[in-house]
Amino acid sequence: MNQERLLKILLAPHVSEKSTRIGEKNRQVVFKVTNDANKHEVKNAVEKLFNVEVIGVQITNVKSKAKRFSGMMGTRKGWKKAYITLAEGSDIQFASAQ
Repeated sequence: MNQERLLKILLAPHVSEKSTRIGEKNRQVVFKVTNDANKHEVKNAVEKLFNVEVIGVQITNVKSKAKRFSGMMGTRKGWKKAYITLAEGSDIQFASAQ
């Protein structure tokens, strides 16, 4: 797999109450990924970038929402989210508490 492609698959960690709860309970991390990414690419990208062992990957499409912008209807973009299950002893630290 192309090294440049692996660097472009993961866009950002998705931090929310639900993702924090899932991370503490199931050793999972949630990432926002590109719309054309598949499970194998996401797994390879996480393993190479963070040097961890990945057990499984679940991908979810977040559908676009209809919203009103200054009186006119519009839509927010849809995006793709990946739930990555890490092996026992593996951990990804995004920010260290000081």
